[in-house]
Amino acid sequence: MIKIVVDADSTAGTVKQIQGVIGGTIIERWGEHILTVDNGNAKGTIRFITFDWGVNLLDYDITFMDDVVLQMDASEYNPIHFAYCLEGYCKHRFGNQPESAARTLEQFQSVIITSRDGGYNFGYFPKLEKLAINVIQIGRKKFLNKRLNNVDELNRKLYEVFLDTDHEKAYSFYGTYDLKLADKIGALRKVRAKGMIRVMQIEGLVYEILAMHILDHDKVVSNKKPKTSLLNRELQMVRQVAKKIVKDVSQEYSLDALSVASGLSQAKLQEGFKALYARTVTEYIRHVRLEQARDYMNTTDMNISEIVYSIGFSSRSYFSKIFKRKFGISPSEYQENVRLPEAV
Repeated sequence: MIKIVVDADSTAGTVKQIQGVIGGTIIERWGEHILTVDNGNAKGTIRFITFDWGVNLLDYDITFMDDVVLQMDASEYNPIHFAYCLEGYCKHRFGNQPESAARTLEQFQSVIITSRDGGYNFGYFPKLEKLAINVIQIGRKKFLNKRLNNVDELNRKLYEVFLDTDHEKAYSFYGTYDLKLADKIGALRKVRAKGMIRVMQIEGLVYEILAMHILDHDKVVSNKKPKTSLLNRELQMVRQVAKKIVKDVSQEYSLDALSVASGLSQAKLQEGFKALYARTVTEYIRHVRLEQARDYMNTTDMNISEIVYSIGFSSRSYFSKIFKRKFGISPSEYQENVRLPEAV
């Protein structure tokens, strides 16, 4: 077992202390630091970016060769952790809890955790398990000083967590499965720009991911989050069906055919789409087709009839009707007034 003790006063210090135990090298480019490890302790990367508004991004993409216990002292650095598990799983407990009380953060699940001042957090990472874990850390005092932060609009429970700038209380919230967060974090990991543009794109996505964490918390505590009886593997299958639809919106999809292809019953498929995307299968197909149509108007010189055909619709009048219902403007008006100049 590998034990890593962290008592640093920053995310950068945390990663350096991890490096001190598992090895590897840290490279910095435009404020993005990447610890790369390939030895008998671990293989993969841990990267972090510190923004000037009290927020840090910490991203694990790593496999440990032995079980790891990460003991974090909250005396010097105690942010709110908004974590999401994209691959694998890990466990967490507070220092005043027995090891048996550790809770599991499963794949596609989110968690919000903060310790009390002087307390401890224990993270448990299994050996030989590919881990992809996204963590957004918020230093409360610095974050609350940012002019545009209206934390009073949060629900009462999370509002109290943000205002606990003296770190008097511990808090943990384990969310439900959320594949929309998986898609957004996947987009963050696929940013290919370089230099300042790369960091700016990442910062924008961090804002979006943080907002999605907060909205998910609000829906769960307000009992507005759709509940599902589906297993994790079944939810993953629903996600694969959704990705297939996005990849080729022009196909003629039917609930029956998608059910057969996925191996899920029609009822489970509908339940999964409602839980993950807040839409029925039919509504989801219509949604991604309209989004694709708008993209075509922004980036191509295709006329409306060509767009209708390319996204799988046969009726231009029906397309115009639902496009206006969704975007508040007819396709022809949108194409005339909003499309990019180079596409004209």
